[in-house]
Amino acid sequence: MFPEWMEGAPTPFSSVLVANRGEIAVRVIMAVKEAGLRAIAVYSDSDSNALHVEMADDAVHLTGNSLTENYLNSEAIILAAKSSGAQAIHPGYGFLSERADFARDVANAGIIWIGPSPEAIETMGDKISARSRMIESGVPVIPGDEIAIPEGSDHMGALATVAARVGYPLLLKASAGGGGKGMRVVHEPKMLRTEYEAAAREASAAFGDGTVYVERLLTGARHIEIQVLADKHGNCIHLNERDCSLQRRHQKVIEEAPSTAVSNDLRKSMGESAVMAAMAVDYVGAGTVELLLSPNGQYYFLEMNTRLQVEHPVTEMITGVDLVQKQLEIASGMTLGISQDSVGINGHSIEARIYAEDAKRGFLPSIGTLGVWIPPSGPGIRLDSGVRQGDLVTVDFDPMLAKLIVHAPDRRSAIRRMDNALSSFVALGVTTNIGFLRNALLHPSFTSGSITTDFLDSTPINEFDPNYTDPKIIVSIAASAKRLGLDKLANTLSSSDMDDHSGHSGDPFRTLSRRFP
Repeated sequence: MFPEWMEGAPTPFSSVLVANRGEIAVRVIMAVKEAGLRAIAVYSDSDSNALHVEMADDAVHLTGNSLTENYLNSEAIILAAKSSGAQAIHPGYGFLSERADFARDVANAGIIWIGPSPEAIETMGDKISARSRMIESGVPVIPGDEIAIPEGSDHMGALATVAARVGYPLLLKASAGGGGKGMRVVHEPKMLRTEYEAAAREASAAFGDGTVYVERLLTGARHIEIQVLADKHGNCIHLNERDCSLQRRHQKVIEEAPSTAVSNDLRKSMGESAVMAAMAVDYVGAGTVELLLSPNGQYYFLEMNTRLQVEHPVTEMITGVDLVQKQLEIASGMTLGISQDSVGINGHSIEARIYAEDAKRGFLPSIGTLGVWIPPSGPGIRLDSGVRQGDLVTVDFDPMLAKLIVHAPDRRSAIRRMDNALSSFVALGVTTNIGFLRNALLHPSFTSGSITTDFLDSTPINEFDPNYTDPKIIVSIAASAKRLGLDKLANTLSSSDMDDHSGHSGDPFRTLSRRFP
């Protein structure tokens, strides 16, 4: 990866501490090791036996029982880097990845920050300042009002005035965060106070800042992301788009690249706007410019995520560009090494997020032991995961278990490949959303490519589950496992936490008998 280093050039860094956990920590650690660098993990008490710890060359224990005491403790992370000899820190996504103060503290500690500058994080992290900068740069923004409505005293008079100016339906959005937190839809004036108070409370709890702003709600829109890469030498390119329109309550469920709604001309225009947005804040590294595409073909800046995205693999699959490797190269001072003209689109890629949650019970998180974990494999199938069979799933962290990604020559083939992969995915011990994902994937609105962001919130696609397996079949599998001498598997299948099996996928008898003939 670093050919000039092999010729005796000084090494900017030879070891990287990954300040994260779960599947993204595993993903980054793999890239770090492939680059010939030393990978250092951090872990809490509950993660002492986690996969990312096992994979790293070294690991540092973070004390404390809460996230604020371990993974969100910037002082502890920097101390871990110093004590382990790490010369650089990769934040992954979530946790401290978009904390400008943390990026600044890392740099002040003499450690290389693998990400954009603190100033870029600050500007794009505050949605109000980001909108203002985009307007100055000529990037189209959603009609709205940049006036901040701080949490605290009664601001309903000012809020009502702004809301009337913007028009209904509208969105109240947290200024300091993302991921759907602190976001509320208001369809009519009588709901304004209730939704504002809810948005402010959630924003304050999630980001420590209850400030919200008002934005016009675009109905029937598509959520399009443009991946950008920028180096320290002034080069900035985009790597085409991802379509993230299949969302539930502003949380992405299935993503794909490229988008069925984006023509070549539109792709060029959106890409140029994304590059303009990045250059407006002197961006360095990998980032994502999120846009809303209206039914009339007009697009608007939504926000910029100053980090790697959960759905980055679909971009990697269609472009052949390893985004984490590029992050390492850029942080080391190398140029991008690729031009805009060299970025193409090869086939179609889809990603589905596998969660330990029960779609039939309001998507409540599911806990338990992964007694059986048999992911699919085969041509064009990739799994990014931080768990393995036997791991304990708790409520301490986000319930995402894995990301299943497929790649095929065209969209129709990719949908078929994803459905086959989901149908052969066996996850027992916790309830998963795999059946829900198959239902969404095979819904006519998705297969036709006409999904918009409000689809899942208005369409009850989880009324049936084609992957439901009668508990009697599980008992039969357990008996077969016992006859085959697979006592551990038999005991797991018969255990009390296996009473509800509606969350696993596929035909477990066929899969298990194939694995254990």
